Amino acid sequence: MKVTIEIECTPVEARTFMGLPDVTTLNEHMVGEMQARMDSNMAALAPDELMKNWMAFGVGAQEQFRKLMTTAAVSAVNKPGGK
Repeated sequence: MKVTIEIECTPVEARTFMGLPDVTTLNEHMVGEMQARMDSNMAALAPDELMKNWMAFGVGAQEQFRKLMTTAAVSAVNKPGGK
C-alpha cells in the first residue's frame, strides 16, 4: 500500500511547523554586512589599483621562479652522474 500526502505551505510555515528557528534577521544582517564590505572594497577594483597589485605580484613571482630554476639547475649539476 502506498500513501501520498501533499501539504501546501510557505517556507516560513514549514520552518515553524518543524520547529526550526527564524533566521530572517540574521540573514538580513549578513546580507547588509556583505554589501558594506563589497562597497568598501570597490576602490580596490579600480584599474590603476588592479595594475599595481598585479605588477607587484608579477615581480615577486618572477623572482621566485628564477630561484626555483636556479636551485633545480644547481641540484642537477651536483647530482652524481649529472652534467
